[in-house]
Amino acid sequence: MFRIVDLIIKKRNNEEFTNEEIKFIIDEYVQGNIPDYQMSALLMAIYFNPLTEKETLDLTMAMLKSGDEIDLSSINGIKVDKHSTGGVGDKTSLVVAPIASALGVKLAKMSGRGLGHSGGTLDKLESIPGFKIEMSSTDFFKQVNEIGLAIIGQSANITPADKKLYALRDVTGTIESKGLIASSIMSKKLASGADHIVLDVKVGSGAFMKDLKTAKELALAMVQIGKGAKRDTVATLTNMDQPLGCAVGNSLEVIEAIETLKGKGPEDFTTLCVELAAEIVLVSKIANNIDEARRLVIDTIENGKALDKLRQMIIYQGGNPEVINDYSLFKQAEEVCELVYENDEEMYVDSIDALKVGQASVLLGAGRTTKEDEIDHSVGILVHKKIGDKVIKGDKIATIYSNGTKTNEALELLLEAYVLTNKEVEKPIIIYETVR
Repeated sequence: MFRIVDLIIKKRNNEEFTNEEIKFIIDEYVQGNIPDYQMSALLMAIYFNPLTEKETLDLTMAMLKSGDEIDLSSINGIKVDKHSTGGVGDKTSLVVAPIASALGVKLAKMSGRGLGHSGGTLDKLESIPGFKIEMSSTDFFKQVNEIGLAIIGQSANITPADKKLYALRDVTGTIESKGLIASSIMSKKLASGADHIVLDVKVGSGAFMKDLKTAKELALAMVQIGKGAKRDTVATLTNMDQPLGCAVGNSLEVIEAIETLKGKGPEDFTTLCVELAAEIVLVSKIANNIDEARRLVIDTIENGKALDKLRQMIIYQGGNPEVINDYSLFKQAEEVCELVYENDEEMYVDSIDALKVGQASVLLGAGRTTKEDEIDHSVGILVHKKIGDKVIKGDKIATIYSNGTKTNEALELLLEAYVLTNKEVEKPIIIYETVR
């Protein structure tokens, strides 16, 4: 038997934990035998003396074993899970999952709700009239076997150790620890039971990881955990220095996802969705190389099969499939406020603070500041001008959709988010690199 105070001192002295010590820490903390004040001290010791690669894998597996693991063996075929570290306007799962399932991959996806400046996939799906995100495991497996796709709410007992640790990290200044972040994400992904994992690691002002160096370190750590757990894992580093696509807000983002599956989505968002879907196809060995995988993905959009998969999922989960062709079926905002450029001088968008755009949408009611907050699915922001775009007098820069909640404050934040220049600006790339 170990003593937690000895383990705190051990990590304070930058010594490596054994697997047994890590199991003891996690088991005892979940059972309530280690108080928060001692776990806080340990987390701070880890923050200053980072976990080794072996410790990170051992911690991930201990958190994984702290709760339920999803058994997907009753689902036929190759099961892949896709995860994004979160960002403003990130609705990629709504496009990537239907594409992948149309190409024969099984996506049995469990998602969370949004908290803070990035909305959750479940919140977006619930803006579809009638859509249900709760279902029995029997119906879940049946749906994935029949149409290859389901996106539902996460089980209450997946990685309870991570839930406890995350809540503590959030209030003790220990969030920004590569090993703790990697084990948090990967314990949940491994618990989901998929054969392969594709990660979208966001980098920039609207993401948790602000710079490419730390984001790549996190990506490498997660890929190593995946390999250590015998799961093929790929991580793509993507740009979040401005909102992804044009839509920020639940109904608006679903509409943009539908438009993308129709082949009419914003260029940056479409490029990212094609790349992530291609990585899923490649890791599933449906294609021999990334170029072949991209061609398959693009064909699936152009022939309408991916859009049909989304329609099938909506029907299976109780939603109204007519929203695919009639966007008026979504709840509509009462106020529409245009941000228009009124100066005579021709300018270019130099930068957009994605975090401020996300915060503006939360002010309108599109996101939560606490878990108890109600989401307003109809509100949000459409960004018409992005980095590198020319702006002339009379151009619409953005549109705010509001129901009267803090509209002016949101408009002020949106104005602060934009920086214009009279010099031409190169449009940013959306994908930095992929870690395999």
